Amino acid sequence: MDALGWLKLQIEWGADEALADDPIDRRSSLAMPDAPPPPPATPAIVQPLPVIKPAGPVRVPPVAGPGGVADAQALAQAATTIAELQAAVAAFEGCALCATATNMVFGEGDHSAHLVLIGDVPGAAEDRAGTPFAGPAGLFLDRMLVSAGLDRGGWRSTSLLPWRPPGDRKPTEAEIQLCLPFLHRHLQLLRPVRAVLLGNLAARTLLSGGTRRPRGVWHMMVVPGIDAPIPTLALPSPGHIQVTASAKRDAWADLLRLRRALSE
Repeated sequence: MDALGWLKLQIEWGADEALADDPIDRRSSLAMPDAPPPPPATPAIVQPLPVIKPAGPVRVPPVAGPGGVADAQALAQAATTIAELQAAVAAFEGCALCATATNMVFGEGDHSAHLVLIGDVPGAAEDRAGTPFAGPAGLFLDRMLVSAGLDRGGWRSTSLLPWRPPGDRKPTEAEIQLCLPFLHRHLQLLRPVRAVLLGNLAARTLLSGGTRRPRGVWHMMVVPGIDAPIPTLALPSPGHIQVTASAKRDAWADLLRLRRALSE
């Protein structure tokens, strides 16, 4: 049988491919040629950055210290009216808090009022408004006063510090001592007959006798430059009164006590 006959026979038997004696690596013909090695890296040339000089002197926030307290006392005592004192506080740069606050919270109300409300350090609402006892807590305080037959519209309102500490953090003792001369001068010019402290920090700073004081009694607040101490009530902050039932009850009793004292 010739070669063509053998091929026909293999096709009839179903042999459709031929096998070699030795295996053939058919992938070798499809293998990618080896990539040439990369050229040696050329060291980069680093250009020096240009030196940018500030257009003017760099202002560093001042730090409270003995010299700052002396400057605050001198500025405060130089003011002869509450308007002059407010201008002096606005121009004072010896406290770093003035650089971070949005607005100065000096005070509002009648300059000849016989009763003064002093709150703790300003919060976010007071910082935005620039007035003490602002925001929802301030509105709640106003409603309580009206319900007790009182109205702070004819009184004088201020705060322990004229600037809000950043992030509502607690002010440092140095910051408090730096701002106290302005508050003391505020009271010296006002000469109030009675005072109400709203907040634990204000009471702890302005009243003597330790950190705990009995509520519902008149305390004597001693202010430098004022001969007679000022009868003072110490209440929690309006925000604390607003959310605490027991504080609401106690504050209501204190406000009625205040109304009786003012009527007398």
